Amino acid sequence: MKDRNLAFIDLETTGFFPSRHEIVQIGCLVARQVENSSGPKLEIVEEFEHKVKPTNIKDADPEALRINGYNEADWVFALDLKSALEDLSSKAKDAVMVSHNVAFDYGFLQKAFEVTGVPNLLHYHKLDTISIAYAKLYANPDVKRFSLQALCEYFQIENKRAHTALSDVRAMYELYKKLLGA
Repeated sequence: MKDRNLAFIDLETTGFFPSRHEIVQIGCLVARQVENSSGPKLEIVEEFEHKVKPTNIKDADPEALRINGYNEADWVFALDLKSALEDLSSKAKDAVMVSHNVAFDYGFLQKAFEVTGVPNLLHYHKLDTISIAYAKLYANPDVKRFSLQALCEYFQIENKRAHTALSDVRAMYELYKKLLGA
């Protein structure tokens, strides 16, 4: 895994269930791991964000749409899911996925790749920043919650547009570096 890029990925969705809800935003930051004597150093290769046009907005959870700021006007020029996944798969090819609550994001990605027929070219390994934070900060009495927002507050990481995919990815990238000393 040390020789692979890391793909920090965040999704915004229309709810909690991949079987019923959809991806409406994909954010990704691809970083190269550069070996050095004190641990991995990361260099950003590229970052991107895609708004994805939902096809079943009637099934959306209104609270999810409120949280992620979905509105029809801002999604007029959104990509279809297949085009967004083709771009993600191409740009993050062979990279290890890093996410905050990786099970959630990967569940939606797995379903989306299956439905669209786009090949998932990500490496099969995944890293979860919640799990890393929990392991490293469990004994710290100042850390009571492990949400991205709580950890950003603890580490003084700015996340100006929380619950937008690219902003959350950038915050997660900074969190990962703080947790690993990268």
